[in-house]
Parts: sequence; C-alpha cells; structure tokens
Amino acid sequence: MKFGKRLSILFVAAALLLFSAQGALAAKVIKMHHLNKNGAFDNPSGAAAVVFKNLVESGTNGSVQVQIFPSGQLGKDAEVVQQVKAGIIQLGVHSVGGVGSVYPMISVLDVPFAFPNHAVAYEVLDGPFGQKLGADITAKTGLKCLGFSDSGGFFQFTNSKRPIKTLEDMKGLKIRTMGLETHKKLVASLGGQPVSIAWSEVYTSLQTGVADGQMNPVPIVEFAKLYEVQKYLTISNHLFAPHVWLMNADFYGSLTDAERAVVESAAKTAIVVSRGIANAIEASDRGLPFLSEKMEVYTLPEAEKERFRAASLPVVKEYLEGAFGDEGKAMLASFLDAIKAASK
Repeated sequence: MKFGKRLSILFVAAALLLFSAQGALAAKVIKMHHLNKNGAFDNPSGAAAVVFKNLVESGTNGSVQVQIFPSGQLGKDAEVVQQVKAGIIQLGVHSVGGVGSVYPMISVLDVPFAFPNHAVAYEVLDGPFGQKLGADITAKTGLKCLGFSDSGGFFQFTNSKRPIKTLEDMKGLKIRTMGLETHKKLVASLGGQPVSIAWSEVYTSLQTGVADGQMNPVPIVEFAKLYEVQKYLTISNHLFAPHVWLMNADFYGSLTDAERAVVESAAKTAIVVSRGIANAIEASDRGLPFLSEKMEVYTLPEAEKERFRAASLPVVKEYLEGAFGDEGKAMLASFLDAIKAASK
C-alpha cells in the first residue's frame, strides 16, 4: 500500500474516532412532556416549558438540551408518568390525576375550598409543606419532584344544562373528573354524577353528552375552547390542583452538580412564570372577560359557597383519612396547618 493512501486511511480513522468521542460527549437531552400547547403566552404549562428550555440550555452552555413534547402527544398523563419512571423520557409536568396513578396521596391537596386565595396556595406549595410532600413523592415513587406549578388557577364548574347557582342545581349533572377518588367524591357529595374521562377526550365527551360538565380553571376553559360545548360557568374556587414536575431520578443523578443547580433553578423560575401567566390570562380578554361573552357566568355568593363546603369537605376528609391511614392523617394535618399559618 502506498504511503499516501495509508496516510489517508489513518486520517479517516482518526476523524471517525474524533467523531465518536464528540458523540460520547454529546449534550444530555431532557425530553419534556406537558399537557397543553407550547407558547410563552398561550397557557401556564406551555409558558413554563419554553422558559425552562431556554434557561437550561443557556445556563449549561448547551451541555443539557430540552426537547418539549406538548399537548400530551406522548400519551395519557398517567401513561407518561410511567415513561418518566422508565427513563424513556426525562421530565413530565403532570396533573394531579396523572401523579395519582403512582402516588395516590397527592389527593391530600383535594380538600374542597381549602385555599382562600392564590397567594396562600403558592406559599404552602413552595414552603415546608410542599418540600415535605415533594420528598415523600420521591421516596415513594423514585421520581425527583422539582416543584408545583400553576395549572391555571382555581377550579370552576362548567356545564351545558343549567346555571349552577345553588347546591341543588348540581343534582344529577354528569361532571367529568380526573381519575382521582377525591374528585369523584367531591362531585358526588354535591349531588352530581362523576364521570372519569382522560383530558384528551374531554372536549368530545362534552360535545356528545357523555358528560354534561367539567371542572377546570378559567384559562383551561378558554384555551381548550370548552366554551364551544359548554354554556354555563360557575365561579366556585372549590379546588386548586397544581401541576407536578417529576424527573427521572437516574437522569437527575447523571447531571453534574452545576447542571443540577441550573435545572432546579430553571424549574423554580418556570413555576413562577406559570403562576404569572395563569393569573394574567384569567384577568385578560382571553380569560374571564372573554368567557363572559361566550357563556353565562355566575359567581357563588359566600353563603352558598359555604353550603358547598359543608356538603363536600367532611366527605373528602373522611375518605383521605380512611384511604391513607395514620400517614395520610399526618400529611393532611400538615397541609391544613400550613394553610392556616400562611393565611395569617
């Protein structure tokens, strides 16, 4: 073999080795799931996702990349939680319904009318109770909990049958819920008929009459266009159900200390963004003012809200205490104590 040709072969081999080495040092990739459309101003989870991606990629100088899979395109939320556990994807922003499939005690957050306002909800979820809950999620599931973002604010009722102005108006209404027993018991305690339906099927189910109504925050009613298939909106503020950020623990462990710091900081910032967007949308012409033009809107007076609370709260608390035993009672007590302290 001629020297020149041999040199050429050696050069190609060296180039291939260099390419392989570069491949081995390629960026770590976070495949990220969330339930809604991407967009910095479209919805809380979409805004949080794009902010998280930007902060992670810039903060790590590209050593960690984020690929976002929005609109639940990887599957139903409970299915995607299993993908995060298996390491198929690295990060999910999940509904409490999805989290409930692997950590049922997330239902402690479902005490009806527990939070008096957004500020208290955020303080409780960011404070010692939220840290305790996140640590327990990690201990029980092996998933790293990065925090709790805003799914869109307080839950309200919508339906296509009649205005809900009194407790009696709930009677017999088929209300879509997540798969959580607490949500089902809440609806049943108010006289409604709970119908468990995956989020991806909600619009069609409301359109075809499989369900008469549903409960979700105002921004979700707007961006999911539920006003097209629902006539009545009742402002009840009966639940605050955050999105839960869960990361595959092995992937989290594979990050350097510096990368972990960036990821955790980015998640915290994205969570704050989700809250700002949720409140801004609700107050804007894409929120309650907009829905008031499309639907008949009614706000429950405080006296009637108290009737709703009196009918539902004991039922949900009894279920939680029975379902989770002493551990559940302790977590529930911590939750209620945190709300009381934050409300002062």
